[in-house]
Amino acid sequence: MRYFGSSGIRGIAYKEFTLDLASRIAFATASRYRDVVLGRDARLTGEAFASAIAASLMSGGAEVCNVGIVTTPTLAYASRSRDCGVMVTASHNPPEYNGIKLWNPDGSSFDTRQMEEIESLMDRELPAADWKSVGTMTEDRNAISEHMSAILSRVGEARLKVVVDCANGPAALITPFVLERMGCRVITLNAHLDGRFPGRPPEPVEENLSSLRNAVLSLKADLGIAHDGDADRMVAIDDKGRYAGGDVLLKLFARELGVKSVVAPVDATMLLEDWFGQNVYRTRVGDAYVSEMVKQRGAMFGGEPSGTWVFPEISLCPDGIFAAAKLVEICAKKKLSELIDSLPSFPMLKETLRFDQSKRDTILANLEREIASMGLSRVDRTDGFRLSFEDGWALIRLSGTEPKMRIVVEARTVERAKEILAKMKSIAEVCVR
Repeated sequence: MRYFGSSGIRGIAYKEFTLDLASRIAFATASRYRDVVLGRDARLTGEAFASAIAASLMSGGAEVCNVGIVTTPTLAYASRSRDCGVMVTASHNPPEYNGIKLWNPDGSSFDTRQMEEIESLMDRELPAADWKSVGTMTEDRNAISEHMSAILSRVGEARLKVVVDCANGPAALITPFVLERMGCRVITLNAHLDGRFPGRPPEPVEENLSSLRNAVLSLKADLGIAHDGDADRMVAIDDKGRYAGGDVLLKLFARELGVKSVVAPVDATMLLEDWFGQNVYRTRVGDAYVSEMVKQRGAMFGGEPSGTWVFPEISLCPDGIFAAAKLVEICAKKKLSELIDSLPSFPMLKETLRFDQSKRDTILANLEREIASMGLSRVDRTDGFRLSFEDGWALIRLSGTEPKMRIVVEARTVERAKEILAKMKSIAEVCVR
């Protein structure tokens, strides 16, 4: 696809993701979906893009329900009574980025067929509605409360002290209130909306969460919760101040939820196969692919090491707010640190290399040549290159949203993991030159 990536369309606002591109997407969408709910995150460019998108949707004859600034899972939940949802967000990307993502009524993001159809429509001269048939826009300020009610009806009480880092995004409008309604004492960080993300970068990786860690320890909290810029992601800090990222929480949810089938991308731990055998369904990296596979297989849970979690009981959209509520519910019975310490684990190492986006095809060809020269019998091309060894695996893939090459290695010993990583990194460095 020329425009859509693994998580919709994103780019630097006004340069890569332009008002013209956003308008063309919206106009094409209006030709197929006539009742649309529209939301945005707190980015500074969000209002301009949302206005352009609303205008194009209405010009194409669609009725638009504007729910304002909301989290992505809130917007996806609000799509349940519409033809589709349109979210203006760049999720965890830096503040200069923005983007768009399209949602089905069941909370799943547009699949490959739907995105390809929108792209094909963008290249056509579609007729605008005449003056008697243009769409109208209404506002609905109940989307957040309805999403809250749906979450609260599916979780129990939890009387814990929780610190929530809202990343200066719309998570501030919902997560603290959900946890308070569950019975928690909540302390918030970065809870004022600011699309410049002054508190920390919007991606909830360990190096960005020092303030949350310090708050959990100094306040003697039971745990900390961190979201990204639109709250489709959720990671945690345990009561000992340790980072509980997606790799850890994927195992924890898979075990504690009592599920019998799991969907996970190719960069997730091989422990899942140890636990669930053939009931593990692997996908490409990207929440859209996880959600799509959950739907296809009727799986009970899907998750990614990036910190996105799909609970089909509420929606097929990754829902960081519902994930936070479920984690707090689990931790009401046992400390998060104790739960983490009881999880088996294999050493997993990661590296990221930046590359020139204009050389993407050449880099892929280089990788194929170098990996073929290794003579391995098992190379999975579901997403990137997943190399299987007797005692571990390695993945080299190019991100679908950023000019980054990601390397992930897991093995049964630290020494072997380091050995595999060194080999993969040397291959990668040769290929990106």
